[in-house]
Amino acid sequence: MLPIIGITSDYHKKRHRVGCGYTNAVTLAGGIPVILPAIQDCIPQYKEMCDGFIFTGGDDPVMEEWGIASHPSTTPVHTERQSFELALLQVLQHQPEVPVLGVCLGMQWMGLLAGGVLNQDIEEPFARNHTQNDHVITGSFGEGIVHSHHHQALEEVGELEIIALADDGIIEAVQHPNHLWYKGVQWHPERTNDEQLGQHIFDHLVKACLQN
Repeated sequence: MLPIIGITSDYHKKRHRVGCGYTNAVTLAGGIPVILPAIQDCIPQYKEMCDGFIFTGGDDPVMEEWGIASHPSTTPVHTERQSFELALLQVLQHQPEVPVLGVCLGMQWMGLLAGGVLNQDIEEPFARNHTQNDHVITGSFGEGIVHSHHHQALEEVGELEIIALADDGIIEAVQHPNHLWYKGVQWHPERTNDEQLGQHIFDHLVKACLQN
Protein backbone atom coordinates (compact mmCIF):
# COMPACT_ATOMS: atom_id res chain seq x y z
CA MET A 1 0.00 0.00 0.00
CA LEU A 2 1.32 3.44 -0.91
CA PRO A 3 2.13 5.71 2.04
CA ILE A 4 -0.05 8.75 2.60
CA ILE A 5 1.91 11.97 3.06
CA GLY A 6 0.11 14.87 4.73
CA ILE A 7 1.20 18.26 3.38
CA THR A 8 0.49 21.43 5.33
CA SER A 9 -1.10 24.26 3.39
CA ASP A 10 -0.72 28.01 3.28
CA TYR A 11 -3.72 30.07 4.34
CA HIS A 12 -4.31 33.00 2.00
CA LYS A 13 -7.49 35.00 1.39
CA LYS A 14 -9.60 32.29 3.02
CA ARG A 15 -8.08 29.60 0.81
CA HIS A 16 -5.85 26.68 1.69
CA ARG A 17 -3.20 26.26 -0.99
CA VAL A 18 -0.09 24.17 -1.69
CA GLY A 19 2.44 24.49 -4.51
CA CYS A 20 2.23 21.70 -7.07
CA GLY A 21 5.94 21.05 -6.57
CA TYR A 22 5.21 19.32 -3.26
CA THR A 23 2.38 17.13 -4.51
CA ASN A 24 4.24 16.21 -7.70
CA ALA A 25 7.40 15.28 -5.77
CA VAL A 26 5.49 13.07 -3.32
CA THR A 27 3.70 11.32 -6.18
CA LEU A 28 6.96 10.78 -8.06
CA ALA A 29 8.48 9.31 -4.88
CA GLY A 30 5.68 6.74 -4.69
CA GLY A 31 3.50 8.37 -2.05
CA ILE A 32 -0.05 9.71 -2.01
CA PRO A 33 -0.10 13.46 -1.28
CA VAL A 34 -2.93 14.74 0.90
CA ILE A 35 -3.30 18.48 1.52
CA LEU A 36 -4.06 19.30 5.16
CA PRO A 37 -6.23 22.36 5.88
CA ALA A 38 -5.16 24.24 9.00
CA ILE A 39 -7.90 22.89 11.28
CA GLN A 40 -6.64 22.05 14.77
CA ASP A 41 -9.66 19.90 15.62
CA CYS A 42 -8.65 17.54 12.79
CA ILE A 43 -5.13 16.84 14.10
CA PRO A 44 -6.05 13.46 15.70
CA GLN A 45 -7.60 12.33 12.41
CA TYR A 46 -4.64 13.63 10.37
CA LYS A 47 -2.26 11.70 12.63
CA GLU A 48 -4.23 8.48 12.17
CA MET A 49 -4.61 8.92 8.41
CA CYS A 50 -1.08 9.92 7.39
CA ASP A 51 2.10 7.84 7.34
CA GLY A 52 4.36 10.90 7.10
CA PHE A 53 4.17 14.69 7.01
CA ILE A 54 5.63 17.66 5.14
CA PHE A 55 5.59 21.11 6.72
CA THR A 56 5.84 23.44 3.75
CA GLY A 57 7.49 26.82 3.25
CA GLY A 58 5.68 30.09 3.78
CA ASP A 59 5.91 33.49 5.40
CA ASP A 60 7.75 34.28 8.64
CA PRO A 61 7.04 32.99 12.16
CA VAL A 62 5.22 35.38 14.48
CA MET A 63 7.89 35.52 17.17
CA GLU A 64 5.62 36.91 19.86
CA GLU A 65 4.68 33.24 20.35
CA TRP A 66 8.12 32.90 22.00
CA GLY A 67 8.03 36.22 23.83
CA ILE A 68 10.18 37.99 21.23
CA ALA A 69 9.20 40.98 19.12
CA SER A 70 8.96 40.24 15.41
CA HIS A 71 11.53 42.06 13.26
CA PRO A 72 10.16 45.02 11.21
CA SER A 73 11.11 43.18 8.01
CA THR A 74 8.87 40.24 8.91
CA THR A 75 6.04 39.14 6.66
CA PRO A 76 4.00 37.29 9.30
CA VAL A 77 2.50 33.92 8.55
CA HIS A 78 -1.26 33.71 9.12
CA THR A 79 -1.86 33.12 12.83
CA GLU A 80 -4.31 30.30 12.09
CA ARG A 81 -1.64 28.48 10.12
CA GLN A 82 1.00 29.06 12.80
CA SER A 83 -1.22 27.79 15.60
CA PHE A 84 -2.18 24.68 13.63
CA GLU A 85 1.30 23.73 12.45
CA LEU A 86 2.90 24.24 15.85
CA ALA A 87 0.19 22.11 17.46
CA LEU A 88 0.62 19.33 14.87
CA LEU A 89 4.40 19.41 15.11
CA GLN A 90 4.25 19.24 18.91
CA VAL A 91 2.16 16.07 18.60
CA LEU A 92 4.66 14.58 16.15
CA GLN A 93 7.57 15.37 18.46
CA HIS A 94 6.15 12.59 20.64
CA GLN A 95 5.80 10.20 17.69
CA PRO A 96 9.46 9.40 16.82
CA GLU A 97 8.43 6.64 14.43
CA VAL A 98 6.53 9.05 12.12
CA PRO A 99 8.69 10.55 9.31
CA VAL A 100 8.55 14.35 9.09
CA LEU A 101 10.08 16.79 6.59
CA GLY A 102 10.19 20.53 7.29
CA VAL A 103 10.87 22.86 4.35
CA CYS A 104 12.04 26.46 4.89
CA LEU A 105 9.41 27.74 7.35
CA GLY A 106 8.82 24.12 8.36
CA MET A 107 12.47 23.76 9.35
CA GLN A 108 12.24 26.99 11.34
CA TRP A 109 9.23 25.60 13.25
CA MET A 110 11.31 22.51 14.06
CA GLY A 111 14.21 24.57 15.37
CA LEU A 112 12.09 26.91 17.46
CA LEU A 113 10.16 24.06 19.09
CA ALA A 114 13.48 22.34 19.83
CA GLY A 115 14.73 25.38 21.75
CA GLY A 116 16.66 26.95 18.87
CA VAL A 117 17.22 30.62 18.03
CA LEU A 118 16.00 32.30 14.83
CA ASN A 119 17.89 35.10 13.10
CA GLN A 120 14.94 37.15 11.87
CA ASP A 121 16.81 39.10 9.21
CA ILE A 122 20.02 37.76 7.69
CA GLU A 123 22.45 40.62 7.09
CA GLU A 124 24.22 41.38 3.84
CA PRO A 125 26.24 40.08 2.10
CA PHE A 126 24.81 36.71 3.18
CA ALA A 127 21.16 37.61 2.55
CA ARG A 128 21.58 37.95 -1.20
CA ASN A 129 22.61 34.29 -1.42
CA HIS A 130 19.34 33.08 0.08
CA THR A 131 16.56 35.31 -1.26
CA GLN A 132 15.19 33.68 -4.41
CA ASN A 133 18.61 32.44 -5.35
CA ASP A 134 20.63 29.29 -6.01
CA HIS A 135 23.64 28.53 -3.81
CA VAL A 136 25.89 25.69 -2.67
CA ILE A 137 25.23 23.53 0.41
CA THR A 138 27.30 20.72 1.90
CA GLY A 139 26.17 18.07 4.36
CA SER A 140 24.75 14.61 4.91
CA PHE A 141 22.53 14.91 1.81
CA GLY A 142 25.63 15.60 -0.29
CA GLU A 143 27.04 18.71 -1.91
CA GLY A 144 25.38 20.70 -4.65
CA ILE A 145 23.32 23.69 -5.68
CA VAL A 146 19.92 24.31 -4.09
CA HIS A 147 17.20 26.92 -4.49
CA SER A 148 16.43 29.13 -1.49
CA HIS A 149 13.87 31.82 -0.77
CA HIS A 150 14.25 33.12 2.78
CA HIS A 151 15.62 36.05 4.76
CA GLN A 152 15.55 34.28 8.14
CA ALA A 153 17.57 31.32 9.38
CA LEU A 154 18.27 29.31 12.50
CA GLU A 155 21.34 30.46 14.45
CA GLU A 156 20.99 27.75 17.11
CA VAL A 157 19.13 24.45 16.73
CA GLY A 158 18.44 23.39 20.33
CA GLU A 159 18.16 19.62 20.69
CA LEU A 160 18.41 19.07 16.92
CA GLU A 161 21.58 18.28 14.98
CA ILE A 162 23.00 20.36 12.13
CA ILE A 163 23.46 18.18 9.05
CA ALA A 164 24.10 20.74 6.28
CA LEU A 165 25.54 24.23 5.87
CA ALA A 166 25.59 26.76 3.05
CA ASP A 167 28.97 27.87 1.77
CA ASP A 168 28.48 31.13 3.72
CA GLY A 169 27.88 29.27 7.00
CA ILE A 170 24.07 29.55 7.15
CA ILE A 171 22.46 26.45 8.71
CA GLU A 172 20.70 24.62 5.88
CA ALA A 173 19.49 21.31 7.34
CA VAL A 174 18.77 19.71 10.71
CA GLN A 175 17.57 16.41 12.09
CA HIS A 176 16.35 14.98 15.39
CA PRO A 177 18.80 12.33 16.58
CA ASN A 178 16.13 10.25 18.34
CA HIS A 179 13.55 10.04 15.55
CA LEU A 180 13.30 7.59 12.67
CA TRP A 181 13.30 10.38 10.04
CA TYR A 182 12.75 13.94 11.28
CA LYS A 183 14.60 16.39 9.05
CA GLY A 184 14.34 20.03 8.10
CA VAL A 185 15.87 21.76 5.09
CA GLN A 186 16.09 25.53 4.71
CA TRP A 187 16.11 25.35 0.92
CA HIS A 188 13.21 24.34 -1.33
CA PRO A 189 13.78 20.79 -2.61
CA GLU A 190 10.58 20.98 -4.66
CA ARG A 191 12.24 23.79 -6.69
CA THR A 192 15.79 22.39 -6.73
CA ASN A 193 17.05 20.91 -10.00
CA ASP A 194 19.78 18.76 -8.45
CA GLU A 195 17.99 15.43 -7.92
CA GLN A 196 20.15 14.48 -4.94
CA LEU A 197 19.11 17.66 -3.09
CA GLY A 198 15.68 17.93 -4.65
CA GLN A 199 13.54 14.93 -5.57
CA HIS A 200 15.64 12.51 -3.53
CA ILE A 201 14.66 14.31 -0.31
CA PHE A 202 11.06 13.29 -0.97
CA ASP A 203 12.20 9.81 -2.01
CA HIS A 204 13.91 9.37 1.37
CA LEU A 205 10.79 10.57 3.20
CA VAL A 206 8.52 8.09 1.43
CA LYS A 207 11.05 5.27 1.88
CA ALA A 208 11.14 6.00 5.63
CA CYS A 209 7.34 5.73 5.72
CA LEU A 210 7.55 2.27 4.14
CA GLN A 211 10.01 1.19 6.83
CA ASN A 212 7.70 2.28 9.62
